[in-house]
Amino acid sequence: MSTGTCAGESLKRLWPFGLWLLTFYSVWLFLVIYNDDWSTVISHWPIALSMSFGSYIAGSTPMGGGTVGFPVLVLLFDMPGSLGRNFGLAVQSIGMVSASIYIFSSRRPIDWGLLKPALLGAFIGTPLGAAFIAPFIPDLWVKLTFAIVWCSFGIMHLVKMQELISAEGVSNCWRSWDRIIGLAVGLSGGIVASITGVGIDMLIYATLVLLYRADLKVAIPTSVVIMAFASVCGIASNVALSKINPGLYFLDPEVYANWLAAAPIVALGAPFGALVVNLISRKPTLLLVSLLCIGQFVWTVVQEGVTGYALTGAIAGVLAVNFMFHILYHLGHDEEAEFESSSTNASRIPVQVATDDVSS
Repeated sequence: MSTGTCAGESLKRLWPFGLWLLTFYSVWLFLVIYNDDWSTVISHWPIALSMSFGSYIAGSTPMGGGTVGFPVLVLLFDMPGSLGRNFGLAVQSIGMVSASIYIFSSRRPIDWGLLKPALLGAFIGTPLGAAFIAPFIPDLWVKLTFAIVWCSFGIMHLVKMQELISAEGVSNCWRSWDRIIGLAVGLSGGIVASITGVGIDMLIYATLVLLYRADLKVAIPTSVVIMAFASVCGIASNVALSKINPGLYFLDPEVYANWLAAAPIVALGAPFGALVVNLISRKPTLLLVSLLCIGQFVWTVVQEGVTGYALTGAIAGVLAVNFMFHILYHLGHDEEAEFESSSTNASRIPVQVATDDVSS
């Protein structure tokens, strides 16, 4: 088959993505014109500019666009952590969904064996966290929880960078535990996402690369899809709860204003990241993101004046999450070594067939 024919077939497969973009931009344009919100869009250009970078990160790494949107709004513009969380969920409901539709249309490999139970866990955990946990956490601890989660992620990547990049395929060792592990990741990650707006993507990614020894070509698209789903569940839950009890579940109008400015950027930015990451080396992007994750932790601690027990708790949190990563890594490493030495069957599923084998 010629190169031109292959390119034509690839473009034909992307019709659902094109239909999604046409639908989204039509709705967005209608909202802006109907409500005469052009001034709102223009006045919120800083968040739109920030999310041009954030959406690329969302599509090319296991990090939601809220990973950039949250610190920009909360640390740079000094807004409440709850606003940063809700904006992250709202904007990811466009950007991460857009990237997911592109991933599905282009038939990127996804670990459905782990993803399916994780989706169920997120469907349960995210609304529960939004209703019974997130509103009762002090604003400072929302900021610190975000900082702890992503600082831990950055450290893990810097320590294991070369090994993570060089992995191929997906280990077969833990397949009998898919449902239990996936459900646990979805429940716990959904609760974390309900508090910070992100996190479930990092948890499923860490499980795949550390425990399942998965290729990044499988782990990153899988993490994008679960974050898209959790974002839709999260922002839908928060909007519904704000209608029931506006006092307890306050949804700041600035969330919509920022979303209106950033949404048309992330709708293309996240899929662009998903496209580019297959064309260039992942190492520079992951290295930059890891350093930014650690830097935002330091920034949060300094700007919020975190000292004493709070600082000790934050550092202990980073150590605890990294200890969890360390356990996952050794469980994955030891189990795969034992499996390879005792079995005549292939211990790894190649990337090109991972989608079919895992989902069957």
